[in-house]
Amino acid sequence: MVFVSELGDKSQLAAIALSGSSKSLKAIFLGTSAALLLASFLGVLLGEGISQLLPMAWVKGIAATGFAIMGLKLLLSQFELAAICDPETPAESP
Repeated sequence: MVFVSELGDKSQLAAIALSGSSKSLKAIFLGTSAALLLASFLGVLLGEGISQLLPMAWVKGIAATGFAIMGLKLLLSQFELAAICDPETPAESP
């Protein structure tokens, strides 16, 4: 789930890396803009197709469940990170 939500960040990192090693900034801008438009267009088509196949209540329920799962995973990962970084937590012995 996190991979899907981070796709925008990965494309931004790729654009930054390309812009540092290429002399044609215009081509990089046009390419990354086209990729963003294409990804958005595909998302709209997929969403429209799913909304035609499933009742809207199901689509909203699936979306809400997906967001809740991602939120809980992020929240739990923060608690795990806090437990690892807390200096007062005794270290586990092997």
